[in-house]
Amino acid sequence: MRLATWNVNSVRARVDRVVAFLERSGTDVLAIQETKCRDDQFPYPRFEAAGYEVAHVGTSAWNGVAIVSRVGLGDVETSFPGQPGFAKAPADAAAGDALLDVPPPVEARAIGATCGGVRVWSLYVPHGRAVGDPHYAYKLDWLTRLRHAAGGWLEGDPGAQVALVGDWNVIPLDTDVYDPTAFEGHTHVTPPEREAFAAFADAGYTEVSREHLPAEHTYTYWDYQQLAFPRNKGLRIDFAYASPALRRRVAGVTIDRDERKGKGASDHVPVVLDLDAAP
Repeated sequence: MRLATWNVNSVRARVDRVVAFLERSGTDVLAIQETKCRDDQFPYPRFEAAGYEVAHVGTSAWNGVAIVSRVGLGDVETSFPGQPGFAKAPADAAAGDALLDVPPPVEARAIGATCGGVRVWSLYVPHGRAVGDPHYAYKLDWLTRLRHAAGGWLEGDPGAQVALVGDWNVIPLDTDVYDPTAFEGHTHVTPPEREAFAAFADAGYTEVSREHLPAEHTYTYWDYQQLAFPRNKGLRIDFAYASPALRRRVAGVTIDRDERKGKGASDHVPVVLDLDAAP
């Protein structure tokens, strides 16, 4: 089975490229992030015509996640257990107040489905905006709660095949960014974020893209500005954590850098996992 993850940065704008990638690469399951559309706006017919089932959650022109699969798609969940919500504080709120008195809405940032025997989670981790911003605290809480949920899945079934894939908005190592000094004092590289990302290993998961592609300065994202892609000013922020049972099936990982080329490209590229047959 071939499983991929890709932040497409608007599925309606790039549906031609996404479907072409699926057909060219032979991908069986694709986890998509940043669809940037409501459920009723998602281009279901294009994927269905290509032989894929679709699960999507999206509420606006921001966020949005999906899973498309041609090996089955069942038991869809549009959030993970305990997933926190976020809302801006009222304009007249006291300094330091982050959320409204009512429970904040859960954003469209996680969707899970069982595809070909693998529990796939497409994840779009909050950006954080700025250190000290309420969105930064939300990001850390979001990662912590996801780790607790993911750890619970393995406690309940140590043999579960679980894939936590997507845009993590964390730069785990200094060698995952073209210039570490450019991010000093900013999100993505702070110790709390890196610790929250690394903690998934303590929950029993292995980040298999680095395990198979350990080379330094291997990137999955290049900004649209300042000729970042031609100058290779990239970031590695798209990852795949696998449960022990799934890790044993990972035969190889590739990063499809060519998808950053050409007209209408996303600023991210697909990360592709090749899985051996299940035991």
